[in-house]
Amino acid sequence: MRRNSTKTITLLSGMILLLIASTTSVKAQRSDDDESDQKNIVKWNIPALLLKNYSFQYERLIKPKISVAVGIRFSPKSKLPFSSVIEDQIKDDDQLRENIKKFKTSNFAITPEVRFYLGQGFFKGFYVAPFVRYATYSAEVPFDFEVEDPATHDIRTETMPLEGNITAFTGGVLFGSQWIIGKRVAIDWWILGPNYGSSSGDISGNKTLSPEEQQALRDTLEDLSDLPIVKTKSTVNGNGAKVSFNGPWAGLRAGISVGVRF
Repeated sequence: MRRNSTKTITLLSGMILLLIASTTSVKAQRSDDDESDQKNIVKWNIPALLLKNYSFQYERLIKPKISVAVGIRFSPKSKLPFSSVIEDQIKDDDQLRENIKKFKTSNFAITPEVRFYLGQGFFKGFYVAPFVRYATYSAEVPFDFEVEDPATHDIRTETMPLEGNITAFTGGVLFGSQWIIGKRVAIDWWILGPNYGSSSGDISGNKTLSPEEQQALRDTLEDLSDLPIVKTKSTVNGNGAKVSFNGPWAGLRAGISVGVRF
C-alpha cells in the first residue's frame, strides 16, 4: 500500500514539474514572439536641436540582427547656430559682425541605411550601418567688396547680397549602440558616422553695378578660385553676379536618439 502511495506521489510530482516546465516554455515563447512582433522604432535625435536641426528616424527589423532605417533632417531658415558666440569673438570687426547677423541658412537631408547588430536580441547592442545621404543647403549671405573711385581714388565698401543652394551626395559608415528599456523605449547612440562625397551649387545676387563696381567684384570673386580642392566659376555683369562651384563634401553623424518601439 505504501509502495503504491509512493508511486502515486512520484507520478503526480512528475506531472506537476512537467506542467510547470511546459508553462514556462510557453511564456518564454510568447515573450520572444511579442518581442519579434515589435519590428518598428520611431526616433528623435534630441541633441540636433542645439544646431537648430530637427532630426527623426524610422527603423524596421527585417531579420533578427539586421534592420533598415531612413532618417529625415531639416532646419528652417534661420541665423547661424551659436552666432552670438561667434560675434563675441570678433568685436573688433564691425562689418564682419554685421554680415554674420545677416547670414541665414537652412538644410534638408534624407539618409537611408542598413544596420548589422552584433549584440544579443532584437535592435540591441553595438551595430555597424553603411549609409548614403542626399542633402541640400541654402544660404543668404552679404558679400563685401572694395571699390576705388577713379576720380578721388577713395576706397569704399559695397555689399552684394548673395543667396543660393548647395547639393551634396555622400556615403559612409555609422558606428553606434542601441538599448531597449522595458519593451517600448529605445536609446540609440550614434557614436561616429564619417561620410564623404561630392557637392555642387551656385549663389547669385541682383544689383545694379557700375563698370568700376563690376570690375572690383569680379577681381574679388576671382580670388575664390584660389580655394583648395573646390572649383569655382564666377560671372559678373551690370545686373549682378553668379558663382558656381563643385567639389568634395565631407560630413560627420553623431547624436543620441530617443524612440518608441511598436
